[in-house]
Amino acid sequence: MKIRSSKPLIESILINLQPFLEKKDASQITSHIYLEALNQTITIKATDGEIGLSITSNNIIIEEEGSFTANGKKFLDIIRILKNEEIILETIENNLNIKQNKSKFKLPTFNPNNYPSFPQVNNKPQIALDSINLIKNLKKISSAIDNNNPKYELNGALLDIKSNETKLVGTDTRRLSIATLNTQNEKEFSLIIPKKAILEIQKLFIDQINIYYDETNLIIQNENYYFFSRLINGNYPDYARIIPSQSKINITLPKKEMLESIKMITTISQEIKVVFNSESIIFKSLTADSIEAKTELQLHTGLSESFELNVNSRYLLDFITQVEQNEFQILLNESTLPFVLKDKEFITVIMPIIT
Repeated sequence: MKIRSSKPLIESILINLQPFLEKKDASQITSHIYLEALNQTITIKATDGEIGLSITSNNIIIEEEGSFTANGKKFLDIIRILKNEEIILETIENNLNIKQNKSKFKLPTFNPNNYPSFPQVNNKPQIALDSINLIKNLKKISSAIDNNNPKYELNGALLDIKSNETKLVGTDTRRLSIATLNTQNEKEFSLIIPKKAILEIQKLFIDQINIYYDETNLIIQNENYYFFSRLINGNYPDYARIIPSQSKINITLPKKEMLESIKMITTISQEIKVVFNSESIIFKSLTADSIEAKTELQLHTGLSESFELNVNSRYLLDFITQVEQNEFQILLNESTLPFVLKDKEFITVIMPIIT
């Protein structure tokens, strides 16, 4: 096999494939990328078995068809140090030769026939959602998804498809984020998508995509990318029970001013006290030592008496940065009970800090 490529093109493809490689064991074929040159099309893949990405390109010159695997990290490391000129990739015996002018590198290859296969879309049902809207709302809830929870299903987002709506749900047990899409669906079902897959989907896809699924895999496809992720097998918590059914206090808050005030306090402490008064909101640091931060926002809240709330500021900031309008709502009951942040069809339920 022999091909010629510009450095920026092959480098960009290899960068996109890095998150899909096996990182712990370089002796595994899943630490390699797979490249195939066939019928004027280059296909480059990476998978660790749980998640995978295949990228196709017609902008690489094929002089001799064939395929190979090579360590994905080392391959990229070599490409990065080369000049911004044409690169020649050629397989000789069991090695990949990477050449540019007077520079030459050699990487060992594995048998490409042993590379793991990707799940196919044949006969799989398709999810009929506006994919751009889906990706936008996945971004809203992704910060609330846990990373290393012993309850494995909490390390993913629930895609809960009902007849007249679709809910995207993420929780780390201290907060719960829900984005609701108004949709009409013929079939009701739910899937749990791993957080790693959600983060990669946000990076890779910005246009319309085709989404397929079965009991094991989620597959996303567009013109150049073929992405798959294994789904999480488990029972997601009954998230509807966590949402307060009513609230005693409902205050409309300005996005920009709230962001500025909270960020000012976080220079000292991530845990903050928010005091809602009749004509102002006071923000204070929750610290045990003598260091203190405090700021005040003038705002008519309509409250007849003060309401204090101790909270992790990161939860507030994660929500507010996703607010699309200039204002959002906070719905309160008691200072020790969960409260709700609301922006139209996007809400986050947060458990306050109990002191």
